[in-house]
Amino acid sequence: MSSRQEEKAQRKAEREAIEQKAAASASRTKRLQIVGGVVVGLVVVAVAVVLVVGSGGGSSDSGGPSTSASTSVALPTRKIENLDEAVKAGGCTYKAYPIEGSTHVTTKVKYKTNPPTSGNHNPVPAEDGIYDAGNAPEKEHFVHSLEHGRIEFQYKPGASQKTIDTLNALYNEPVNGTPGYHALLFENNTGMTAPVAATAWGQMLTCDNLSSASIDALRAFRDKYTDKGPEFIP
Repeated sequence: MSSRQEEKAQRKAEREAIEQKAAASASRTKRLQIVGGVVVGLVVVAVAVVLVVGSGGGSSDSGGPSTSASTSVALPTRKIENLDEAVKAGGCTYKAYPIEGSTHVTTKVKYKTNPPTSGNHNPVPAEDGIYDAGNAPEKEHFVHSLEHGRIEFQYKPGASQKTIDTLNALYNEPVNGTPGYHALLFENNTGMTAPVAATAWGQMLTCDNLSSASIDALRAFRDKYTDKGPEFIP
């Protein structure tokens, strides 16, 4: 009897040991699943952060142009090649201005035209490219770019997305076989009154809208004044 009780107790102990081992294993598996879930969650968050940072509007800490993809806006077929004719047809205003200076300075400069077309400027020119709204280069930097023969397209703050997309498409039209050749596009930061402007060294074109004719005027202005600044910088 005693032997049977001992055998029964031994079997119970073995069974309990097995159950405890199984319970411990299940608990460990559960903990691993929880940890694994946390790790996967952290990875997803990290990837999301990388994607947001990597595509954060293209703005850079240095104030450089963005790397935004070109838009799918289809521009109207060009009909007017001559600048004066296109200006008249588009209801735009075109004017040449006296050169205000060209000395390198590191201070703020007050320009006589708005947007600026020439004058003393910062030694560091603004880079070619499309700048996100609110990330435009300072005027002293983009005036230097004009001296290098750049064309600068600007739109008034609050412009519609259609206007911005149309100017993006215009910027990306190939010039000398290269989209965005020696050009900048940015939101105006000098308080200009015109909705749209194009500037070159000593030259300004402003338009109240982006009709087919005014787009032709912007094209003709670009054709005439690209690389026509006093300093040619590739």
